[in-house]
Amino acid sequence: MKIMLIAGVVLILLGAAALIYQGVTYTTKKKVIDLGPIQATTKETETIPIPPVLGWIAVGGGVFLVVVGLRSKSG
Repeated sequence: MKIMLIAGVVLILLGAAALIYQGVTYTTKKKVIDLGPIQATTKETETIPIPPVLGWIAVGGGVFLVVVGLRSKSG
């Protein structure tokens, strides 16, 4: 089951990234003033937090898939 091994490794990597970064940060531009030719904008940084428990669940699920994939391959 090569697909299970690949999916397991991907889940482990995504879970580790979620634990390391703890969220997704992005920047948006917002118009503050728009008076004809005069415009003023501001940049706002937003963060979407990712709970650490989701990272651990992804890592655990990835390890499970890798173990199941290795067992079915050897058996």
